[in-house]
Amino acid sequence: MLLARNAIGIDINNNALEIAKRNLDFKFEKQCGCYLKRGDAADLSFMKDNSIDMICTHPPYADIIKYSQDIVEDMSLLSVDEFMIRMNNVAMEAYRIIKPGKVCAFMMGDIRRKGNVIPLGFMTMNCFRNAGFTLKEIIIKEQHNCRGTKYWTGKKRSFLLLAHEYIFVMTK
Repeated sequence: MLLARNAIGIDINNNALEIAKRNLDFKFEKQCGCYLKRGDAADLSFMKDNSIDMICTHPPYADIIKYSQDIVEDMSLLSVDEFMIRMNNVAMEAYRIIKPGKVCAFMMGDIRRKGNVIPLGFMTMNCFRNAGFTLKEIIIKEQHNCRGTKYWTGKKRSFLLLAHEYIFVMTK
């Protein structure tokens, strides 16, 4: 709204939509519309092909942090393998709705299982590349105030923390 752009916010969690609704409840002199909808990024059938100028999203990191307890479409309830299957669908839907030459950006980090890194960020990037997107940029963002930071502070460990996330910038 502050940039006077129309926007569509989609989330599977009604609580998140209510927070967004409250955050958008202010007066602004420029005319624009912000539409919020409960939905699943893997099924954007209510949107037309080649109709969106920019996609900006931050999917969960598979089952690292639970976003809900029982929402069927919640990708944070999925194993890594199930998550990647769903991300393929998300990438294909994003490619379908975005206009040619326009930008799709998403943030994703890697995860660790049994002391080993799973490169979830790059695995997800490949979903979008396989859907047809071209990778324009990889921005590495340092993480701050993560849920696990306190746990690891001062502990002896034989590995480095995953202390970054990727922002992948892609075009159709």
